[in-house]
Amino acid sequence: MVGWGLVDRIDRISERLGQLCGLLMLLMLLLAFLVVVLRYVFDLGSIALQEAVLYLHGALFTLGAGFTLKHQGHVRVDIFYREWSPRRKAWVDLLGTLLLLLPFLGFIALQSWDYVANAWARMEGSVEAGGLGLVYLQKSLILALVLTLGLQALAELGRNLAVLLDRESRP
Repeated sequence: MVGWGLVDRIDRISERLGQLCGLLMLLMLLLAFLVVVLRYVFDLGSIALQEAVLYLHGALFTLGAGFTLKHQGHVRVDIFYREWSPRRKAWVDLLGTLLLLLPFLGFIALQSWDYVANAWARMEGSVEAGGLGLVYLQKSLILALVLTLGLQALAELGRNLAVLLDRESRP
């Protein structure tokens, strides 16, 4: 592990978010099971429960993205990459982060800022009767994605720089 304090702190945040996502996944599965049981056993429906499952699903993807990046879990074409030296991998990851990931996150932030702000200004809720009044929080997860994935991208930059400066070998 890189001995740089900021990188280590970001990694710990990503790990904790990954653990939180594990709990959210369990809660989502239990709620989905409850929705099915209520619907098919008791002939009852709950828009709020169904929306809660959707909200949790969105939270898993947005809050877990940094954790996934930290553990090299994002989709990658490994045909060439897996055979490369740690130094070459560090160059590819560094350039990919600087030229693709960070600009893309900046674009998402710019494009979603007004969308999220408008949802907060209206305290936007569900359009469904009996739905959750928390749509503004759900939309805020877009910016949470930018923040958490952006932070982990910075940690990955630090890790790759350490490899390139011969301060650490890549796992």
